[in-house]
Amino acid sequence: MVQRFILRRRSQIALISGVLIIIAFTGKLAFKNIDVFVWSLIIASILGVAPIAIQAYQALKVRVVSIDVLVTIAVVGAFLINNYEEAAIVTFLFLFGAYLEQRTLNKTRSAIKELTEIAPESALKQMENGEFEEVEVDEVDIGDVLLVKTGAKVPVDGTVLTGEGHINEASITGESVPVSKKKGSQVYAGTILENGTIQVVADRVGEDTTFGKIIELVEEAQDSKSEAERFIDRFSKYYTPAVLVFAAIVWLISRDLELAITILVLGCPGALVIGVPVSNVAGIGNGARNGVLLKGSEVIHDFSKVDTVVFDKTGTLTIGNPKVADTQFYTNNLDEVLGYLASVESESDHPLAKAVVEHIGDTKSYTVESTDVVKGGGIVAYVNGHRVAVGNVALMEEENVHLNEKVRDDIARFEQKGNSLVLTAVDGELKVLMGIRDQIRPGVKEDLQRLKKLGVKNLIVLSGDNQGTVDLVAHELGMTEAHGHMLPEDKSAYIEELQAKGQIVAFVGDGVNDSPSLALADIGIAMGSGTDVAIETSDIVLMNSDFSRLPHALGLTKATANNMRQNIVIAVGVVIVLLASVFLSEWMNMTIGMLAHEASILVVILNGMRLLGYKLRK
Repeated sequence: MVQRFILRRRSQIALISGVLIIIAFTGKLAFKNIDVFVWSLIIASILGVAPIAIQAYQALKVRVVSIDVLVTIAVVGAFLINNYEEAAIVTFLFLFGAYLEQRTLNKTRSAIKELTEIAPESALKQMENGEFEEVEVDEVDIGDVLLVKTGAKVPVDGTVLTGEGHINEASITGESVPVSKKKGSQVYAGTILENGTIQVVADRVGEDTTFGKIIELVEEAQDSKSEAERFIDRFSKYYTPAVLVFAAIVWLISRDLELAITILVLGCPGALVIGVPVSNVAGIGNGARNGVLLKGSEVIHDFSKVDTVVFDKTGTLTIGNPKVADTQFYTNNLDEVLGYLASVESESDHPLAKAVVEHIGDTKSYTVESTDVVKGGGIVAYVNGHRVAVGNVALMEEENVHLNEKVRDDIARFEQKGNSLVLTAVDGELKVLMGIRDQIRPGVKEDLQRLKKLGVKNLIVLSGDNQGTVDLVAHELGMTEAHGHMLPEDKSAYIEELQAKGQIVAFVGDGVNDSPSLALADIGIAMGSGTDVAIETSDIVLMNSDFSRLPHALGLTKATANNMRQNIVIAVGVVIVLLASVFLSEWMNMTIGMLAHEASILVVILNGMRLLGYKLRK
């Protein structure tokens, strides 16, 4: 109980110690009162060393020789040689440094603080009588209907039932431009309805919402440790006892207790221990503010070294909302065949299937039976007693559908235009050929150039589309390589080939179809509008599928990795200079050493905090 009371009041103790030190020197210099000087310093030393000694004792209980142990021994030694002045100043500087360290560390964690502060706390829930009542957000269940008014926070992930409005989704995507929402639109917890009134049905609540997952993810990432941090932890575990042994050896040889105590103070590895974590926390915080979720400091280290980036095409380099651009029919019974085609494609969530259904529009629907999804090929099903195959050329060949010379010419013509092909055969005869094109995302070419300037040597696109379509996209974007007709297992195998050549590979995909490649690559990057699969599968998530976040993410990880290295150099350099100055100069003492020690901690913290304001230069 007493220990907890003292530890909770370290800041107040530091303040009292500081006041006592001022009184001591005022009494000596202004009033020539040595008693006031000595006793003020003694009280300041005892007060100051109390929380430090408690932490040292707690560390020794778990067999760890911490920095607190070194400082405690140094202060006790200073008392033994009646050096109350340095004992008081050292304890004050140590406590004051710890206070500033905590303050600045809390600021680097501001991304989490900001997120938790804007988390919704209440909701207007529709009750059994049809009226809306305000309830705690924890009382909302899946399926509940909620009312969101202008200026209010959306309390859950859900679907708009009625109403229209514009929502600021900056808390999810990092993009402050309001997004229009209407019936059927998806909305996310923590976003703000800037105008309009909407009713929403709850799809995900509490910690299961995208907002809840983002908070959890960033918290876990900021608490994670990179290989560099784990090395420093191991280093400190042995380094601190080594300083203690070295100080003891110096005392045995020189019989100079003050020199040995000074070495204990100067050898404290505080800046080394704190330098890398603060860079990690600040870098991840910057990413969270800018719509980039980095899953830990190990991800920062690996992504900063990436030299090859592999892209899926549809939904990544392109918008992912393809439209039917060209059609060719080989039947007289077109309405019936289109009905079969629409019925089969409505069973699929694939972007090409959605484009086909949208193009056909209203038509007679049929019952679809015995659906068989052919991986990387398409769909085969029975409709109205007919075997209907819908997919690419490879599927047609597998189904033994005859493609005559005219059809081959049509296919070549469609491919030259950059179309993805959807062929439809009924009972083994080709009936419909459709060419579907997707638009390249605006600004992607410029973003790819930024990746090159950041040191990426190879930009590769892998796609299940035909080679002609992939080549057109790659040529327009200035990609290094382009490979079409790639099944998910083909993409994974190609990534393994690149890794076998010693390349460090990042894969950018949609987080659904490409989950094997996302998992296999050194860094998996998901283009996801906050989807569960994107968040769970990848190492990095670009919120709202915003491709422009990718160069920022790479630049940020490189800046963070550099910042970590800078902090290590600063920390090690200061310790070396301080220890060397003990033997090579006459001016070094405990007070100056502790002042330099605390200053080095603040320097590495402030250096790390620069990452909070990082922006990629255009």
